[in-house]
Amino acid sequence: MTRIVCLNGEFVPEDEARIPIMDRGLLFADAIYEGMGVLDGGIVDVRKHLARLRRSLAEVGIPEPHTEEEFLGILMELVRRNDVDEGFLYLHVTRGVAERNYVPVAGLTPTVFGFTQPLQGAPADAEPAGLTMSSQPDLRWARRDVKTTNLLGQVLANWGASEAGADEALLVASDGTVTEGGAVSFFPVVGGALLVRPLSNDILPGVTRSTLLEVLEAEGIPIDERTYTLDEAL
Repeated sequence: MTRIVCLNGEFVPEDEARIPIMDRGLLFADAIYEGMGVLDGGIVDVRKHLARLRRSLAEVGIPEPHTEEEFLGILMELVRRNDVDEGFLYLHVTRGVAERNYVPVAGLTPTVFGFTQPLQGAPADAEPAGLTMSSQPDLRWARRDVKTTNLLGQVLANWGASEAGADEALLVASDGTVTEGGAVSFFPVVGGALLVRPLSNDILPGVTRSTLLEVLEAEGIPIDERTYTLDEAL
């Protein structure tokens, strides 16, 4: 089955989609993205993802190219056209196309594209399996609360973890505290409570984090919200 992607509102086969070389998303990683799970044909926590997308766009000064409902329509159509029951959905918004210059030109039209990916790994109803992790230095930029496409820090961390024989990186800041996983959320259980790092510019305001805290609070499960060291997490 040929994958259908959406580029600037047009649904086309992926090998027909074209993005200009001068797009600032390519040249500067001047772009925002969201990655979402698809389960039983529905998009998991889609409203939370779109709210975070809109916040990230505002934080870097990229105008919103669509309303929330328009974004939702694009995402649902991608799921429908690709017949995704369980998998991954990606949405990407760049500042737009202009001659290469650090200072963006006013009035650019954002580039918007999205695609789906089939399920990678075990399905949601499979028996839980553990992951091995390798601690890696957190080399990301200082505004980790903004979900930009500048992911070189995560690439290097997860690459280093893979070279060490682990499944995933555990990111450690220069002060010795744990921030988060290279591509996953991380919440150790210590002393009968779930350790949760407080929101700040040091970590992404994770959708998984938000939903998990809602469930834990509803169930009365202890939460210890504070920074913690690698030694404490182990």
